[in-house]
Amino acid sequence: MATKPWLKSYPEGVPAEIRVDAYKSLVELLEEAFRKHADRDAAVCMDQRLRFGEVNELSQALGAWLQSKGLERGARVAIMMPNVLQYMVAIAAILRAGYTVVNVNPLYTPRELEHQLKDSGAQAIIVLENFATTLEEVIERTPVRHVLLTGLGDMLNWWRGPLINFAVRHVKKMVPEFRLPTEPGRSVTRFNRALEEGSRMNLSRIDVGPDDVAFLQYTGGTTGLSKGATLLHRNVVANILQAEAWFAPMMAKLGNKPMTSVCALPLYHIFALTACYMLGARLGMTNLLIPNPRDIPGFIRTLHSYKVNMFPAVNTLFNALANEPAFARLDFSELVISNGGGMAVQQATAEKWLKITGCPVVEGYGLSETAPVATINRMDVHDFNGSIGLPVPSTEIAIRDDDGQDMPLGERGEICIRGPQVMAGYWNRPDETANVMYADGFFKSGDIGVMDADGYIRIVDRKKDMILVSGFNVYPTEIEQVVNMHPGVLECAAVGIPDSRSGETVKLYVVKQDPALAEEDLSAFCHQQLTAYKRPKYIEFRDELPKSNVGKILRRELRTAA
Repeated sequence: MATKPWLKSYPEGVPAEIRVDAYKSLVELLEEAFRKHADRDAAVCMDQRLRFGEVNELSQALGAWLQSKGLERGARVAIMMPNVLQYMVAIAAILRAGYTVVNVNPLYTPRELEHQLKDSGAQAIIVLENFATTLEEVIERTPVRHVLLTGLGDMLNWWRGPLINFAVRHVKKMVPEFRLPTEPGRSVTRFNRALEEGSRMNLSRIDVGPDDVAFLQYTGGTTGLSKGATLLHRNVVANILQAEAWFAPMMAKLGNKPMTSVCALPLYHIFALTACYMLGARLGMTNLLIPNPRDIPGFIRTLHSYKVNMFPAVNTLFNALANEPAFARLDFSELVISNGGGMAVQQATAEKWLKITGCPVVEGYGLSETAPVATINRMDVHDFNGSIGLPVPSTEIAIRDDDGQDMPLGERGEICIRGPQVMAGYWNRPDETANVMYADGFFKSGDIGVMDADGYIRIVDRKKDMILVSGFNVYPTEIEQVVNMHPGVLECAAVGIPDSRSGETVKLYVVKQDPALAEEDLSAFCHQQLTAYKRPKYIEFRDELPKSNVGKILRRELRTAA
């Protein structure tokens, strides 16, 4: 774009550009952070603390062990775990050994896991034993040759670790029986044994550069198969420095003291990977790892023991916590940043969260393809504004029509992003890459948005979720924002379904907050708030809505069910 209207709205102290070449690689950035913050806690999980200095030593040992298996530079190594201390070590080890991290959702079905391991060409995997039975079903059809098995308690202290592992395996029976193949050319090794063996080895220093692949982050595909967003070291380094620049004024107000961040979003997801792990290392933050955030009562009990300063989450998690009476009794005196992303933050949720915690939800926006942060609101904004904020430093946003032409300010179009954090492309999918990249370097997000005169961007919706009613565009997010304001609604989702009269019509799925809520109540409410063609023609109450493991409501599943 010729002009950058967002720059005039930047907070004081945030630069327009960052130095994208400040670090040669993530390895260089992380190793500096490990040395600088050696005595600080990098993470806490199940009351066990892990210092940055320990992450440094343990990742060096694990990296050396991986190298001893003969993996070539750039080999892909998968991680299939929830948020446990082993994850902190594994990411650093793989990168320092000169390999590429392939983050895997541990709740994948065998079909999904097989596709990702084959597509990425992963030759090794670090997996929590609870999910080894899934791996067993597919491993012989994948390139995986080396398996590192870990138990939930493996990095806890000498008495608690074995106790937790015994309870998980034999009391709660959370580890299904499995038998992984160990024929010639394949190995299965316990995580702690690999650490012990690696501690007697030397990590070979690999000259990792900015254009080496750091992560393959898998995301939905147009064909139904997920595809890997290829994130180079320079992409992730840039995004860390962009986020740091944006946070700097707030950090200065806090006296740059060590912070504690809640890491309830899974580390295999790009939001937590960058906002919690990477930014956490850069700033010397302690990540409070939550292995199972779906256990809301357990989650709240954990939070009771800590004073947290930063809380990254998606709308569904903010909402679930805010609706638990026990959550309101926690101490939020030191909470200064609640950053929302992954999906639209609902006004009703944001207002409830602010009322309980005194800390506003600062909404940002990004994708796996942008490592992920592309835009974020100012940290000093308290009122919910419904926007995703401003482009972060060194980032340009263009709003374009279907022909690739820039739209005037205030006009709807596809949000397109250009910056050093934009991926190199989809792994081994040049056609898919070509579909989402303009020749001038802008990435097509697939989201429809509007930019105002001050550079603030508001998402209207996903391009593919748009509902066409009698020639009028209807955007589900707008309907959901309105319906969520009704006090009887816990959460909702709007989808388009075929209609013989209007082509498509709106169907609304609702989870009740008030058991007495009736369809007539909601219809009357929508009649007051929405013009005729936007009003839901059908309303269905459900006990719950389908969600991804990050908490996004899956509209596509609702559309299929309809």
